[in-house]
Amino acid sequence: MFLSYAGGFAETVIELADYEKAGLDIVFVPEAYSFDAVSQLGFIAAKTERVQIGSGIFPLYSRTPALTAMTAAGLDYVSGGRFTLGLGASGPQVIEGWHGVPYDAPVGRAREVIEICRMVWRRERLEYQGRYYRLPLEKGDGEVGGTGLGKPLKLINHPVRERIPIALAAIGPKNVAIAAELAESWMPIFYLPERAADVWGGAVAEGAARRDPALGPLDVIAHARLAIGDDVAGLRDLGRAELALYIGGMGARGRNFYNDLARRLGYEAEAKAIQDAYLDGRRAEAAGLVPAELVERTSLIGPESYVRERIAAYREAGVTTLNVTPLAPGHEARVRLIEQVRGMAG
Repeated sequence: MFLSYAGGFAETVIELADYEKAGLDIVFVPEAYSFDAVSQLGFIAAKTERVQIGSGIFPLYSRTPALTAMTAAGLDYVSGGRFTLGLGASGPQVIEGWHGVPYDAPVGRAREVIEICRMVWRRERLEYQGRYYRLPLEKGDGEVGGTGLGKPLKLINHPVRERIPIALAAIGPKNVAIAAELAESWMPIFYLPERAADVWGGAVAEGAARRDPALGPLDVIAHARLAIGDDVAGLRDLGRAELALYIGGMGARGRNFYNDLARRLGYEAEAKAIQDAYLDGRRAEAAGLVPAELVERTSLIGPESYVRERIAAYREAGVTTLNVTPLAPGHEARVRLIEQVRGMAG
């Protein structure tokens, strides 16, 4: 499950112990332009014993590759080997607007950051000559250049693990192929099992053909809102505002990766209408335009028999980890949902 961006963090982490006992396997902490995820992940590591912790996600651009590797090694250390490094490109609004760095080459940078991280964790001397990262920085290298005094260094500490799991958030075909080739896990968004093969199957196969067998099978992490009962179908509409935000508002006309994905999922006319309404300030209308099928089939909301059928559909489509948002009025009821879905998923 994800921890929320805003409010009540300490209380949520106290409650996390109950989710851990109920069978929760991993908790992700997002990082956009809120508090950093690292301090929160360290706090969670100190308050839990078994549950895995993950960044969901660190943007590729906001840290140097070496700092990303150091941070992951540090979180793996304080958690006793329970950390997963979630990485992703984010988007121009955050990367250029918040971090003030160019949003360029997300595919190439993903490959190089992953390769550099694994060099650091293996405690190799860091000598890397990539297209986007050159270590050590040579004198006069690129626009910034260097003094020429940099030396190849290796991590002082011995990491708990020399291969910390990496989960790459990706939706574009080229980046999905990178995830299937290089990462332990792939985190898509708007995972609609019935159309996943058409949208991503080719990219996954392309990356898997180059995958090192030592990485093991690709772990596919799909997100879904969760509610189980005979009277919960109305809760599906809670997802409309978020879907409208991504499809309509995460980017500009002609440069919105989530809008592109909705079109590839088969909702071309709807994607255009949602974006037009959202960018014109008609957000409630945009939410109402989100296709009911997309709302329903990207969630686990309904009677127990329906939820079981949807879990089977996710499994059949290749999903190996369910990232759920439990929807219930109180903490005990949410814990019960985790217990229920854990039992159904096996």
